[in-house]
Amino acid sequence: MGAGAKTEDQQLRALEGAAQKEVALPAEAFVVGEPVTAGAITSSGHPRAGLTQGGWELASATPASAHRATSADLVVGRPVELIVLACKWNALRCRLLGTARELTLRKPVRDEVPGGIITVMPTKQWTYARHAYLAGRVLSMRADVEALGLVPLALRPRGEWDPETRYWGEEGEPLEAWAKAIIARGKRPMFEMEQVLPGVEPGDFDSDPIVEASELNAAGDRVGAREILMNMLAQDLRCLDAHAHLGNFDFDHRPAQALRHYDVGLSIGTLSLGKRFDGVLAWGLIDNRPFLRCMLSMGLCLWRLGKTREAAAVFRKLLWLNPGDNQGARFNLAAVEAGRTWEELQEGER
Repeated sequence: MGAGAKTEDQQLRALEGAAQKEVALPAEAFVVGEPVTAGAITSSGHPRAGLTQGGWELASATPASAHRATSADLVVGRPVELIVLACKWNALRCRLLGTARELTLRKPVRDEVPGGIITVMPTKQWTYARHAYLAGRVLSMRADVEALGLVPLALRPRGEWDPETRYWGEEGEPLEAWAKAIIARGKRPMFEMEQVLPGVEPGDFDSDPIVEASELNAAGDRVGAREILMNMLAQDLRCLDAHAHLGNFDFDHRPAQALRHYDVGLSIGTLSLGKRFDGVLAWGLIDNRPFLRCMLSMGLCLWRLGKTREAAAVFRKLLWLNPGDNQGARFNLAAVEAGRTWEELQEGER
């Protein structure tokens, strides 16, 4: 953009000129994961509207990086591995593993989740509006976030966490084993994990698609709520809060499916931490909350499915990362270690 562009309008006009000069039109683009053809790029003159093409708004903060899959990428009768980006009731938005090329897999959606990797046996391949479509049979599913090619979420240093500043109960009261280990470890560095919210401009506090999805779900519009979250993940699989909320939608009636959502979100966050991370992700640092929500929900889901040993391990890890325990993980851990089942817990709360 022009060095002298100071106002938002001037910056948009400069960007408009640069785009018209550098981009060969018509050009292929993606809007909320859907293919479009851009015939012209113009400035509307309204800063919040940004640049537009043919009535479709182009997200200036997130350049379109997707490419179309071609017939050379897909051979009927030869298995292909796809990364699931978003799920609709009758189709999956996917990316060819190891590439940036995208396609739509036409099939009824069952257990697939965004961030999962599926192996598909193609039975038909075609192109419509210059976008690749595929029909086929899913042979297998797997979770492997390291294969997704994601940029790790940033960790921002936020000082030091000192166990001496936390209340551990009255003097002389026995401490739980998890608390003893945390106190013995002493001071640890504290971090805040980057939170990705696709489509939301930094500093725009009037727009929150996660809140909008939650409100739609509470109002009974589960389809609309899922669509918002799926569109966010189609843009960036690192939106941990979208994984967490999709899991919440399935928790009551499909806990095994909910677990898949939580697992993807938790695994993406864990990948960003690295194998040797020993710091603190305090709940009070709000951008840590999507990751911590995925972790707590995964522990609850494992408990509900009868996997108590795995659930206890998750709760202990959560307490290590967030010793302040604003989520009540210590109570869940105590119940699991006491041998209480999920059903007994629910019965006791009635």
